[in-house]
Amino acid sequence: ENGKMRIALVGETKADVRDVMVEGESGILATAQRKNRPLYEPSKRRLTWPNGAIAVCYSGDEPDQLRGPQHDGAWLDELSKYRYAEDTWSNLDLGLRLGENPQVVITTTPRPIKILKELVNDPATHLTKGSTYDNLHNLADSFAQRIIARYEGTRLGRQELHAEILDDIVGALWQRAFIEDHRLKNAPDYFERIVVGVDPAITAGEEADETGIIVCGKLGDRGYIIDDVSGKFSPQEWAIKAIQTYYKFNADRIVAEVNQGGDMVEHTIRTVDKNVAFKAVRASKGKILRAEPIAALYEQGRVHHCGNFAQLEDQLCTYTHETRESPDRLDALVWGLTDLFIGRNEGGTTKVRGL
Repeated sequence: ENGKMRIALVGETKADVRDVMVEGESGILATAQRKNRPLYEPSKRRLTWPNGAIAVCYSGDEPDQLRGPQHDGAWLDELSKYRYAEDTWSNLDLGLRLGENPQVVITTTPRPIKILKELVNDPATHLTKGSTYDNLHNLADSFAQRIIARYEGTRLGRQELHAEILDDIVGALWQRAFIEDHRLKNAPDYFERIVVGVDPAITAGEEADETGIIVCGKLGDRGYIIDDVSGKFSPQEWAIKAIQTYYKFNADRIVAEVNQGGDMVEHTIRTVDKNVAFKAVRASKGKILRAEPIAALYEQGRVHHCGNFAQLEDQLCTYTHETRESPDRLDALVWGLTDLFIGRNEGGTTKVRGL
């Protein structure tokens, strides 16, 4: 009302702030009344309201943007997915020093990350919850039917459909503490070896599995999860993404499972780049048995996540013998770390890989 409000709009990435929070179907521009519609200046990352209030857009994958600026209000969307959730929050919090009562709204799927648990338990936090069922009138019928049929009655459904913060599951190989207690803000400057683990989807389309693409590094007796670029891709698209990631991180090789795709997996890679270093791996044991030695490394504190990888960590900490969903990111991680810790470095020499 006084024309002096300074607001931070923070999303997981720049694209999320723009496409969801500002320009999305339920975003600021679409829901603002005509007489109170803000002026949006994308090049300045800024919205200005008729009363003089200003909102600036920030990205959760660049938390240092929030060092210095001051605000008396903020909206953070999907905090639990941010790669640097704790740094983003702490930098924002230090700048919430304008006005008489700075306030923040956080809208997020309730993944059980450390900072979210702390905020939920803070006496100053007012918590509201909404389930997917509360929002059915805004969703396409086909989407609602598909998602409810897929997740209702499952543990993941309790999180995704009913907004519950879940504790660790009995029987899961990974516990949240294995990851949280050894998480790093940044990756080391160099590695002895880096591999890109790939669990490829063989088909494309809405119902197809994701392709897991995880970047793993090794330094001494420690393993590092450097990046997760998994997603829904056609075979050509995942091959391009894996190869781009291979070159981006100066990796030693791509390690991909070929149980389903057979020779077509390597053929797809070679069609994009015939010179890339590639190793095919074939599963001869079940997923749990393959994953146990890698989960043991986590329990020993020998694997560090360089940032927050929400979807990967959800798969790790919810996978049991009874899980029906394909754990594509988990599989890609297991293949990558298995190659680094259990597979042989062909040639027998130590290589130093800088980032």
